[in-house]
Amino acid sequence: MTDRPTAPDPRPPHPAPDATPDLSSRDPDWWRQAVVYQIYPRSFADGDGLGDLRGITRRLTHLSALGVDALWLSPFYPSELADGGYDVADPRDVDPRLGTLDDFDELVREAHRLGLKVIVDIVPNHTSHQHVWFQEALRAGPGSPARDRYVFRDGRGEHGELPPTDWQSVFGGSAWQRVPDGQWYLHLFAAEQPDLNWDHQDVREDFRTTLRFWSDRGVDGFRVDVAHALTKDLEEPLRDLGDHAAGGEAALADFAPGTHPFYDRDEVHEIYRDWRKIFDTYTPPRTAVAEAWVPGARRALYARPDELGQAFNFEYLEAAWDADELRQVITDSLATAQAAGASATWVLSNHDVVRHASRLMLPPGTDTNAWLLSGGHAPAVDLEAGLRRARAATLLMLALPGSAYVYQGEELGLPEVADLPTEVLQDPIWEQTGHVRKGRDGCRVPLPWTTTGPSYGFGAGGAWLPQPASFAEYAVEAQDGAEGSTLELYRTALRLRRKLIDGETLTWAEGTPEGVLQFDRGDGWRCVTNLSPGPVSLPAGEVVLTSAPLEDGRLAPDTTAWLTR
Repeated sequence: MTDRPTAPDPRPPHPAPDATPDLSSRDPDWWRQAVVYQIYPRSFADGDGLGDLRGITRRLTHLSALGVDALWLSPFYPSELADGGYDVADPRDVDPRLGTLDDFDELVREAHRLGLKVIVDIVPNHTSHQHVWFQEALRAGPGSPARDRYVFRDGRGEHGELPPTDWQSVFGGSAWQRVPDGQWYLHLFAAEQPDLNWDHQDVREDFRTTLRFWSDRGVDGFRVDVAHALTKDLEEPLRDLGDHAAGGEAALADFAPGTHPFYDRDEVHEIYRDWRKIFDTYTPPRTAVAEAWVPGARRALYARPDELGQAFNFEYLEAAWDADELRQVITDSLATAQAAGASATWVLSNHDVVRHASRLMLPPGTDTNAWLLSGGHAPAVDLEAGLRRARAATLLMLALPGSAYVYQGEELGLPEVADLPTEVLQDPIWEQTGHVRKGRDGCRVPLPWTTTGPSYGFGAGGAWLPQPASFAEYAVEAQDGAEGSTLELYRTALRLRRKLIDGETLTWAEGTPEGVLQFDRGDGWRCVTNLSPGPVSLPAGEVVLTSAPLEDGRLAPDTTAWLTR
């Protein structure tokens, strides 16, 4: 970035977007029922222990063969990795350890050649403390214009030794960090991630520049990190929150909608309406999806057509493996999306949560952090049963109207690596909470591509997080072409999904047995998921796919079937 963010970018202009064929122009609404594959770049494929863009490009044929519509890249920008890349030092460049802008351009070209769209992460709530703006603010001192781009305040107490408020970081501890001259700055996440002041026009204009920068390079859309946290009530005096200092969805319920001091404020939607004007200057319009941890009715606001267009539906991810609860979540989610004029989104795993092949086997109410601290032993998880349930959940998800987001490695059935030794942990949550919360490293362990080698084909050397020996049996090489493998299940499901999806609604079947989900899509096919303890009979129709073999023609527990009628 430059020190003058409103000035033209000093780098040479990138060739016009039409130099890279934009295959999404064939259907500008491709995103409404797309399958999007999330790549965590540092853990996908590499050559030196840390994943990189060239490694991703080499493996794009895997995504093409899988049958997804798009790939979403988690941050690949310059970063010291204080928060796995979400501490961004320059949002318009590539971390040298991961490659160059030329490498990025080649990735986009190859993805488009294969018919894949490209979505990139954008991180607007905060920057890295290494960002040129923040370094300028530290040098400039209290009261300077440079500090106005962030949220600096004097402390409380006789000598300013106390934080300005009791607000807490998502990662634990105070959300305020003191600098040597005595002032404090706000960081809702790690101390290395100072929050931006979105009341400042420099901030708004710089992100407009960033959106155009990547769109001009052929990017098809954006995933917006922490989309609900940009605008804040910074009127003096700042408010203490008492028991609700940590914020989050539970605390949001104690405030009138849109009035929490730093989450889900009504003013944030002005920003996204401004962004939509930029997206719509491209042909086809660029897409966007919000990561907004807010209740469904509020989430719909982010997904309106004149804002981002879609928002992640975390209620589905958090739902128990229970037919009644899932049916209610699905019904409510579809209604919420329809009210916004958007399509629904579905996700089972991502870079922030325990992988669903493990999570779905934990008893309801399990404290997942305590489970991680036990190394995955209290309670123990039956890996075979967990994979069976994960496969059934996947077929259910892929049958639903809307977009499905698939996290790298779930197509292999990877479980959570819950027993990582504490000395290898990289997630800042571990240190920032004083070794109370283990963090998210267990779902970020690099992928296995081959059954042998120092990193199971991830790269020439080892991996930045250790892979368990069991990863060999999950490797792409082990599952490719293997009848009944999870990889082949995903490939078959995604191929059939393209043929079977029709419209953006479903109809719940009548007379469904207790513990079973049944719904119809379009004109002629049905999804049946058995969450009951015993086998059930299937309705009339031709079975085209099941997540596990039928038992004497009946659908076994923890199994999903697709039928045509």
